[in-house]
Amino acid sequence: MSVIEQPIVVNNINWFEIPVLNFDRARAFYETLLDVDIKEETSAGFRMGIFPHNGVGGAIIAGEGYEPSEKGAVVYLNGGNDLAERLHRVEHIGGNVLIPKTLISPEVGYFAFFRDTEGNRIALHSLH
Repeated sequence: MSVIEQPIVVNNINWFEIPVLNFDRARAFYETLLDVDIKEETSAGFRMGIFPHNGVGGAIIAGEGYEPSEKGAVVYLNGGNDLAERLHRVEHIGGNVLIPKTLISPEVGYFAFFRDTEGNRIALHSLH
């Protein structure tokens, strides 16, 4: 197969939004959890906090029609080299661990679930 004939790889996920009620509290939670700076923007009347990204991006978002929930789709955030480090921060910054670090398989790695300060069920994933 030539370079021209090779299929184009695209992500099935292009963007994610985590609904929040208290934007400042949620921003502080995720900045501390992930060791990142979240850039604030306003778009179409929504207050958004954009996660740094190369490729698939996402944001925390506050506004009409966005309600935190433990039901529905689950966003898996990058847990770094070992998600245990980030999961340990969850309860110290106002969240709750729902499922501790759990092995999926040696090839796939580990996951954990937590509830953020807004009531969303979110997951972490890492290889170690």
